[in-house]
Amino acid sequence: MKALVIGGGIAGPVTALALQKAGIDSVVFEAYDTSAHGIGGMLSLAPNGLAALRLVGLTPDFGEPLRTMVMADAKGRTLGRITGDMSRVVARAELYQRLHDLTVSQKIKMEYGKRLVDVECRDNGVTATFSDGSTEEGDVLIGADGIRSAVRTIIDPQAPQPEYVGLLGFGSYARDSGVHGDPETMYFVFGSSFLGYWEQPDGSIAWFNNLAVDRPMTPAEVNAIPATTWFERLREAYGDDVPAKQLLAHSDEVIGAGPLEIMPSVPRWYRDRMVLVGDSAHAPSASSGQGASLAAESAVQLARCLRDIPDLPTAFATYEQLRRPRVERIAARAARTNSDKRGMGFLTRLLMPVVMKTFGAKAFTKDQNYRIDWDAQVSR
Repeated sequence: MKALVIGGGIAGPVTALALQKAGIDSVVFEAYDTSAHGIGGMLSLAPNGLAALRLVGLTPDFGEPLRTMVMADAKGRTLGRITGDMSRVVARAELYQRLHDLTVSQKIKMEYGKRLVDVECRDNGVTATFSDGSTEEGDVLIGADGIRSAVRTIIDPQAPQPEYVGLLGFGSYARDSGVHGDPETMYFVFGSSFLGYWEQPDGSIAWFNNLAVDRPMTPAEVNAIPATTWFERLREAYGDDVPAKQLLAHSDEVIGAGPLEIMPSVPRWYRDRMVLVGDSAHAPSASSGQGASLAAESAVQLARCLRDIPDLPTAFATYEQLRRPRVERIAARAARTNSDKRGMGFLTRLLMPVVMKTFGAKAFTKDQNYRIDWDAQVSR
């Protein structure tokens, strides 16, 4: 079997590596003329995502380790604490670089400047046509082309598009702010607006937040507005919240991460010899902390299904059955979080200490404890 993997970001290389582990050849096609070296902000890799990456041969020993999450209110009071397996906060650029290097070392072919425009499916194969006029033939075509997937629209012209949740993401670094944190701990503050932060090895504080803004803006549009303007809006939004006030007062720049978007439920994940993986099929908002991890999981599960089930429609259907309930449950929880525009509803903030005491960390770490048994046979 030969797979045509559309998309060379994160999900594409992971899919190609998983397919190779399953004994399936693939070629990765990236729409842009060059690679994405050095592009992107920070993202989190949950324990379940780290486990999936290890299965495809990537040792996730980079970034900053995190073992504890602390939920707090704007007065500094702890609402809940979760300690579990290690997560990592990594630069998307470094994750991309590591995956790209591993893909190259495994002699998996990657082609650039290949923007997909059409797909022809036949009984015995599939032909992809690109904007430069070139074509490529294979046995299956996998859409790993992100939240604005071309493959998703080819599979279903009526497929939904990503929805803006009314929040822009920002971040920066504060130095000499007087704010400190425990090592390997990330703090989530639910106050006037949501704020997350953690202490860097050099003692500075990395922080990120959501700001309610009526219309979506691209990172380029955000960064075209002077930082002083955004700082004014952020200080107004947070007021005297702790520790937001201190962090904003000691940050020299503000980095616009762009709009928070979420994919509505995608009705069709596959058709004929085409199938979706990663954000093209399921993209919970960044507030879930699971986007990259779920994409890695889906790549591995798709490879297992194609390995064990020779009939493509059955393999695709089994893959969807394995993935859809899990990813949509996580996406729905993230959507509820976003609905408050501050990251957590009033009732949830009020009940958080009781919930933590009653149910313990297991109620919040179930998703992170998910592991894929690569060697197990996939049952139809």
